[in-house]
Amino acid sequence: MSEENQKPVKSRKSAGSLAKKPATPAAKRSTAKAAGAKPKAVARSRAAPRYTKAEIRAIFDRFHAADPEPKGELDHTNAFTLLVAVVLSAQATDAGVNKATKHLFQIADTPQKMLALGEDRVREEIRTIGLYKNKAKNVVALSQMLISEHGGEVPQDREALEALPGVGRKTANVVLNIAFGQPTIAVDTHLFRLGNRIGIAPGKTPLDVEKAMEKIVPPDRALHAHHWLILHGRYICKARKPECRRCVIYDLCKSPEKEKLEAVPEIAHQMAEKVAEEEKPGA
Repeated sequence: MSEENQKPVKSRKSAGSLAKKPATPAAKRSTAKAAGAKPKAVARSRAAPRYTKAEIRAIFDRFHAADPEPKGELDHTNAFTLLVAVVLSAQATDAGVNKATKHLFQIADTPQKMLALGEDRVREEIRTIGLYKNKAKNVVALSQMLISEHGGEVPQDREALEALPGVGRKTANVVLNIAFGQPTIAVDTHLFRLGNRIGIAPGKTPLDVEKAMEKIVPPDRALHAHHWLILHGRYICKARKPECRRCVIYDLCKSPEKEKLEAVPEIAHQMAEKVAEEEKPGA
């Protein structure tokens, strides 16, 4: 039996006085839920920016106009040294990795040479970067695995790459894109921030952002898309303070964090004009 039935109302007066008491917030929510009313939506700070297909196209056309052939900033000589460099780049800067691998790649640019070098020597070569002990172990282990399972060659499929020690989805995407020309989206901290900040491909996880990006990037811009966004996030749309005055997509950007300028930056006008010229028949 319910508590309400156990304690009947004693009089009309007491019943009336109970009915007139203002409902508590909890009671209001309970009543609304029972009535099927929809609760108020919680505001999302990054949910507002949304782009049309034409706007997305314009964004990537601007990036292309500014830098038609963007390059990764990790030094490498082949697919193997690229793989090693990306593995070493976790929680380290590209400049720091390049400094550490300059001599290493001169003496070990194949899995066979890296394995012969041994973990102790590799560790000494890369000791200037973070987590160098564990990274040295992974580099030697992946070299052994490449020899034993792939004939000393870097595999060209994601599953095989991710099976290698120290290789995750982002690393695999970088290798597939740069070494083998596949239109993958490698989501690093810059691209993840940018996808959410400007609202072009929002997501709670790097994989969410990657999948969202794959859906919106024009096919003919997919090969270089992650390079453009990484470089834009690293040098223009910086974490602490975006440099909106240097932004090629300023007038297209819908980020609530965008600096309010009196006029569209000249660089944005220049790239828009360049895109328009390239779209003319016969251009």
